[in-house]
Amino acid sequence: MSRRSSHFRLRYLLTRPRVSLLALLATLWVSASCVAASTPPLPPIKHVFIIMLENESYPVTFGPQSIAPYLARELPKQGALLPNYYGVGHYSLDNYIAMISGQAPNPATQADCSTYSEFVPTAKKPDANGQLPGTGCVYPKSVSTLANQLTDAGFSWKAYMEDMGKDLAREAATCAHPVIGTTDITEHATPQDQYAAKHNPFVYFHTIIDHKKYCDSRVVNLDHLTTDLAKLHDTPNFVYITPNLCHDGHDAPCKDGEPGGLISADVFLRTWVPRIVESPAFKKDGLLIITFDEGNDGGACCNEQPLPGGPQPGGKIGPGGGRIGAVLLSPYIAAGTQPETAYNHYSLLRTLEDLFGLSHLGYAQGNGLQTFGSDVFTAHPASGTGK
Repeated sequence: MSRRSSHFRLRYLLTRPRVSLLALLATLWVSASCVAASTPPLPPIKHVFIIMLENESYPVTFGPQSIAPYLARELPKQGALLPNYYGVGHYSLDNYIAMISGQAPNPATQADCSTYSEFVPTAKKPDANGQLPGTGCVYPKSVSTLANQLTDAGFSWKAYMEDMGKDLAREAATCAHPVIGTTDITEHATPQDQYAAKHNPFVYFHTIIDHKKYCDSRVVNLDHLTTDLAKLHDTPNFVYITPNLCHDGHDAPCKDGEPGGLISADVFLRTWVPRIVESPAFKKDGLLIITFDEGNDGGACCNEQPLPGGPQPGGKIGPGGGRIGAVLLSPYIAAGTQPETAYNHYSLLRTLEDLFGLSHLGYAQGNGLQTFGSDVFTAHPASGTGK
């Protein structure tokens, strides 16, 4: 029985005055089976690693003249290259926030929140698309995040921030963020400390920072990751890695004398990618995603929408954050995979929520939004289990 015919049979049975429970249950089972058969199941990935880099467009990073050969040449041969992956805004912070909450850029986040201000909503609650209109930086408790979803569902997560707390006079060693209402002094690096709060989306939500012990144990310095990768049960289900302002490619040259840009980002990846892919968690059921916040153009995809009453995503060079590309590695991805599907940061959020069986936040629930599917997950290893 086709999905269409089972649907009509179910409607017919529900209108009959006398229908056997057995017939109704049988039709429901067939209908559900047809729906399941129409969507290939996702692989049982339960350890996801994200490395976020900065400010490069696809032709620069992955083009023939790329100065990042490890990222542009070696890693795609080991997994998947997504050439049509897009950011959603400019500058940095709005992209990071969209990736973990589905919230569209507002005037403050689109300007990178040089003042760490409270978000001031213009509505009492999020709308039907999960968007809370208004402006500001630190979202109220009515706005949830992927991190909160994971915790509620019994999964673990950690955000690893390089350099966070290296200068304790500048910021704390865990859950580091400015005092609300003050200038964000971490926007600019120093030779000793190149942590930037604007590249740490987790400290822009009251659902996280209002619980100090919770935040302190989950938003930590990158140095913790080596120990956490050593054993399967110590590796969080969701790992979010932000290099410092030099190693993410943001600064060039860097305050400590390194070249910065894609050169330093490539060196960072050569150090950390092998550690991740050799870890027990990755080998068991892992997925590593390497992408950028934004590009240098205003391209958009995936029917991206603005915040109601808010600015055009990407500002004057919108309507989006530009074409940036992404590289994915996983036991469930065949070497050399290159799908042509268009994706953006909302697509990534929705994919992660689907992998962990979570509901969709904000614009991750958009109709027609593509998620990573059989075009990306092209390998089917015999081993590999769930959670």
